[in-house]
Amino acid sequence: MRNKLKTPSIPKENKLKVTEPLELMTFLLTKMGGMSRNSIKSLLAHRQVRVNGKVSTQFNLLLQVNDNVIIQSGRGNIELSHPKLRIIFEDEYLIVVDKKESLLTVSTGKTDETTAFSILRNYVKKSGSSNRIYVVHRIDRETSGVIVFAKNREVQLILQENWHRIITRRVYIALVEGKMEKEKDTIESWLTENAKSLKIHSSFTNDGGQQAITHYRTLKSNDEYSLLELELETGRKNQIRVHLENIGHPIVGDKKYGSMQSPIKRLGLHASILEFYHPITTEIVHFEVATPRSFSNIFH
Repeated sequence: MRNKLKTPSIPKENKLKVTEPLELMTFLLTKMGGMSRNSIKSLLAHRQVRVNGKVSTQFNLLLQVNDNVIIQSGRGNIELSHPKLRIIFEDEYLIVVDKKESLLTVSTGKTDETTAFSILRNYVKKSGSSNRIYVVHRIDRETSGVIVFAKNREVQLILQENWHRIITRRVYIALVEGKMEKEKDTIESWLTENAKSLKIHSSFTNDGGQQAITHYRTLKSNDEYSLLELELETGRKNQIRVHLENIGHPIVGDKKYGSMQSPIKRLGLHASILEFYHPITTEIVHFEVATPRSFSNIFH
């Protein structure tokens, strides 16, 4: 992987390694060559300090041995506050977010409604009018969970053109109708999209469609519902939704793919884990967000 990806040069930063447990303020006072406390507080306030990849504004944050601290020369982005979108990671190249259900990833072009893309575009522009955001992949409007966006065109192309090699894990949680016959299994089929209905059709024999492979295991179940963890071997459009309909256990709230029940008043699908090679550092980065409580509450 390290030899295959062409990556742009990394801008100069002040990278510091923690060798003993210290509060962030104390650490920076010893490492930043005579800077005053007020100057360091200014760095923190302007979001120019990152600890292990995440912006920190907390002067008394306790650092541990081998933590990585980076001081950026430019001011960082202001805090994002939105009920439908939460940033879980940001550096110079990527923004990784936790998207709530009922929010589009990107506009379909039919309306001017708010999307994850438009929220992030406005967010980065507040720190500089030339700042941009770039779509890398999407999840459905009614699906919640992890999405990654690029902060420049070159990083977007690296991710998109190498997507299947860069991604190391992609895990979803689904609440489905009925009790599973098998605790775990693999679903394999070939998918094609109907141009008129935009619905994905599945065949268990190779009919020229795209091969799709989904592995699942049952986390909880009762007579009415099952909670599944699904790991994608391939990432086709609507793959999980059509595969679960295939085996007679559609995702709750998914009328398009066979569901007749909506006990949690939303689509029961959540993108839980996204793990991939960082397009610049080529280190594996792992992002995981908690499954909505409504998915588990149904079993209480």
